Amino acid sequence: MIKVRCPICDRGMAGNSPAEWPDFPFCSARCRLIDLGRWLGEDYAVEAPPEEQQEASAAADEEQDIP
Repeated sequence: MIKVRCPICDRGMAGNSPAEWPDFPFCSARCRLIDLGRWLGEDYAVEAPPEEQQEASAAADEEQDIP
């Protein structure tokens, strides 16, 4: 038996396989859409590795120096 919780509403889901939940890992299409909206609204973000962040900030500084 598999026991998991929806990452959006924290509803418990139990069953024999994830195939029982068509919107896995979410409990419903509603929770899946809420998660999508959070990604599109930029509530979630994936951080770049530190060296890429330094390069991006250096490039942004150079762009500001151009008249």
